Amino acid sequence: MTNETSQTEVANGFAALGLAPELLAAVADLGFTQPTSVQQQAIGLAMAGEAGYNDLMVSSQTGSGKTAAFLLPVLHTLIAQKAEEVAAEKQAYEQALASGDAPAKKKRTNPLSARNFKAAVPGALILCPTRELAQQVAHDAIDLVKHTRGLRIACVVGGMPYQMQIARLQNADLVVATPGRLLDLQRSLQIKLDKVQFLVVDEADRMLDLGFSEDLAEVHQLTANRHQTMMFSATFAPRIQQLATRVMRQPKRIEVSSPQEKHANIEQKLFWADNASHKRQLLDHWLRDTKIDQAIVFASTKIECDGLAEDLQQAGFAAVSLHGDLSQGLRNRRLMALRQGQVQFLVATDVAARGIDVPTITHVFNYGLPMKSEDYTHRIGRTGRAGRDGLAVTFAEFRERRKIGDIEHYSKQRFDAETIPGLEPKSRFEPRPARTGFGGKPGRPGERRGGGFGDRNGYGKHSGFGAKSFGPRDGRGFGGQADGRGFSGQGDARGFGGQGDARGFGGQADPRGAVGERDRGFGSRDRSFGSRDGGRGRPSR
Repeated sequence: MTNETSQTEVANGFAALGLAPELLAAVADLGFTQPTSVQQQAIGLAMAGEAGYNDLMVSSQTGSGKTAAFLLPVLHTLIAQKAEEVAAEKQAYEQALASGDAPAKKKRTNPLSARNFKAAVPGALILCPTRELAQQVAHDAIDLVKHTRGLRIACVVGGMPYQMQIARLQNADLVVATPGRLLDLQRSLQIKLDKVQFLVVDEADRMLDLGFSEDLAEVHQLTANRHQTMMFSATFAPRIQQLATRVMRQPKRIEVSSPQEKHANIEQKLFWADNASHKRQLLDHWLRDTKIDQAIVFASTKIECDGLAEDLQQAGFAAVSLHGDLSQGLRNRRLMALRQGQVQFLVATDVAARGIDVPTITHVFNYGLPMKSEDYTHRIGRTGRAGRDGLAVTFAEFRERRKIGDIEHYSKQRFDAETIPGLEPKSRFEPRPARTGFGGKPGRPGERRGGGFGDRNGYGKHSGFGAKSFGPRDGRGFGGQADGRGFSGQGDARGFGGQGDARGFGGQADPRGAVGERDRGFGSRDRSFGSRDGGRGRPSR
């Protein structure tokens, strides 16, 4: 009896949210029994209540299941609306039969024929910043509607043939798209957005990073009659809040866990390297780990990505590259090969940092560090999906320690560097000298900030390296017995007063010196203020 009760509670994890039976069956087929935290909070608020629909702003870490958090409520509403339409058509047909006027059955038409063409009028629109993310979301949506009849999902991304996408748009109820291709099709009247009821902006922060702000504003105008807007982002940064102010109506906020929080189920390691060759040896050592099922190796540039993938292939690894310069068809085939297990290592740029959800990815290697600290969080989120365990390994050269510090600051965690016996780095960190500046604020190495006023050593004594100070250490002081570049005193070089022997403004000058000693100086010799021969002084009278 106890076992039956516990099984019922597990089975009712999603049922308690009030989802349609078709969706519950699909979720069960995917192997999920309980909603994640973000799903638990977002699904209930996203579904229509007595006061109508709520606009939502959701922040959750990568791999927390936020894709299903917006797909399930949207699909639930579309299924209910589709069922109402079918019921209304059935009722009208029965009434026509009862009155003796049986309507003629509709003829099936070929949607590819220009004669039968009608612009797509979707009820829901999901915008994604990258093609891979859009295809992943569309794939998840198709999995969720496999028990539903009459509900069509279409994916619209750049790099694919227009005619193929136009055909897929026919009778589509939910469209997943990237902004560029969507607006191209809208301007050519292949799709109408005035009937969109639900707008979802996934990875809004990345959308702004890629320069889609104006496109989002245009989509906002085209879907002005929508009922609900949901925005999912890694953070509630000020720019995201400004975007929400423009496109949303009093949104409710859900912040399940910030991206700065540690990934408890992902073990993170850091290895320092002396140079690129040493880093390559460390990677080669790790790739031979027998615990790796599949892995993603992130590179910094497209050239590095292709070169590394070619090196791994020559070394006998099943590896392919993935970056933005490849055609969309080739990118799709390589991702499919990864999902089918034909490829063990995917070498990618940050184009793959979001949107790839392959359960068999057990390791992520940061061979090249990301340009932005937040991309590190999305990179390592390719493993450890939906609560699974994962391992993220980062290789960094000593010259990149500032980037590692930025990542530590953003993620609010400190990395403890590890070593591999036989591959230990030979270089060591040099201790940085103490840096002082005005008012106790830290100064930069080499700048001319000093310890402040009132020090007997003069203004601006500096403990850094390569800086000039105006104190009595071998000249350059405002007062004292400076021997070089002193502003007063018995300077022997460039003194501005006293018995300067080089370009001094005072002293025993030669006939051509202003007040100094000999020979062409301002009171001395030699081109220096208060010093030796050659100072361009005016002849004394």
